[in-house]
Amino acid sequence: MPIIALGINHDSAPVAVRERVAFAPEVMPSALAEARTALECRELAILSTCNRTEIYGEVAPEALLSWISEYHGVPLDQLADCYYQFTDEQAVRHMMRVACGLDSLVLGEPQILGQMKSAYAVARESGSVGSTLHNVFQQVFSVAKKVRTETAIGENPVSVAYAAVSLASRIFTDLGQQTALLIGAGETIELVARHLLDKGVKQLIVANRTLSRAQSLAEDFGAEAILLADIPEYLPRADIVISSTASQLPILGKGAVETALKQRRHRPMFMVDIAVPRDIEPQVAKLDDVYLYTVDDLRGVIDEGKRLREQAAEAAHHIVDAAAQVFMREQRSLQAVDSIRSYRQQAQAVSKDELEKALIQLRAGGDPEQLLEQMARTLTNKLIHAPTVALRQATADGDLERLRIAREIIGLQPEDPGQDTDNSANAPEKKNHK
Repeated sequence: MPIIALGINHDSAPVAVRERVAFAPEVMPSALAEARTALECRELAILSTCNRTEIYGEVAPEALLSWISEYHGVPLDQLADCYYQFTDEQAVRHMMRVACGLDSLVLGEPQILGQMKSAYAVARESGSVGSTLHNVFQQVFSVAKKVRTETAIGENPVSVAYAAVSLASRIFTDLGQQTALLIGAGETIELVARHLLDKGVKQLIVANRTLSRAQSLAEDFGAEAILLADIPEYLPRADIVISSTASQLPILGKGAVETALKQRRHRPMFMVDIAVPRDIEPQVAKLDDVYLYTVDDLRGVIDEGKRLREQAAEAAHHIVDAAAQVFMREQRSLQAVDSIRSYRQQAQAVSKDELEKALIQLRAGGDPEQLLEQMARTLTNKLIHAPTVALRQATADGDLERLRIAREIIGLQPEDPGQDTDNSANAPEKKNHK
C-alpha cells in the first residue's frame, strides 16, 4: 500500500468547508481508532489546524475521502471539489513542505512544525503509527530542522505583529530585561504577546477597555491586566509600548508620555502604533528618547521580510526535494530486503537438499569425485532454472526491455544487437540422470 497524504487547506477550500472537516483535539484518538477500523488500515495520522486538515497513512485515497465525508457529515461531492492527494515520494515531499512552513498562509511560519509533531505524538499514543509513518515523520522533522538551520525562512518579519517585535529587538539588546505594555486585546496583540515571549520578554502588561478581556489574555501569557484608564500609572514601567485598538480617538497623548519619560529619567521608550485610526498622537514622535513607528513604517520591514523569505524558500525547496528523493530510495531498498531474504533462503534450501543427498551417497560408498561433480551440476541446473525460464520467455515474446532487465539482474553483459541471440536461453535443460 503506498504512502498517502490527503487534505484540504486554505488554498483549496474556503473556511466554511475547512471548519466542517476539522478535528478537535479531544476527539483525535477516537477518530483515529474509528478510521483505522472503517478503512482496515494499520497506520494513520491526522493533522488538523485552522488552515488545513490532512491525513497521512497507508490507505486507499477514495476510501479515505468517503470516510471523511461520512465522519463529518459533509457531502462527498463538496469535498471532491476541494481536496488534494499525494502518493509516495510526492506525499513525503508535501509533508516536508508543510513542516517547513513552505505551504503555509504565512510563508515560513514556525507553528506548523509543532502542530505536526503533536499530530505524530497523538497518532503514536493511539497506536496508529507503524514503522512506515514513524520513518516518514522522523525524516520530515529532520528536514524541517535542517531548513530552519540552513536557511533564513523564518528569520524575517512578514506580519505586522512580527515586524513590531523585530523592530523592538533592534532597539534593545536584551529584550529579556524589558517590560512591554500592550494596549488592546485583539488577535494582533495576542500575536505580539506570543512573539515577545518567544524573544524572551518576561514582563507583560495588557491594557484594554474591558478588564475581563484583558485578564483572559493576561492569563495565557502570565501578564498583568489593567484598564485603559490605568495606563498613565503603568506607563513609566514600559520600555516597549505596542498598541492596536479600535478606538476612534488617540489613547496616548504627548503629555502622558512626557510625564512617563521624566519618571523614567529619560530611559528610551519604543512605541509601535498598529491601529488605524492611530492610538498614539503623532506629536509623541517629536519627544526625545521615544522611538515611535506606525503601521506604514512597518510596511517596508514586512515587504523586505517577504522578499528575503521567498529567497530562503528557494533554498528550502532544494533541500526538501533532495531529501524526499533520498528517503524514497531508502524505502524502496528496504522493501527489497524481504525479496532478497526469500531468494537467499530458497537458494540455501536447494543447496542443503543437494548436500544431504550427496552425503548419503558418500556414506554408501559412492565415489567422492563423481558425487561432487554431480552435486555441482545438479545445483547449477536448479539455481539457474527460474532465470533461464525468464530469459526464454522474454526472448519468445520479443520483449527486449524485459530481456535487458533480466540479463542485468543475473549479471550478464548487455547483448550486442549485431550478434546472434545466445542460444543457451533457448536450449533445453539437461536432465540429471542418477
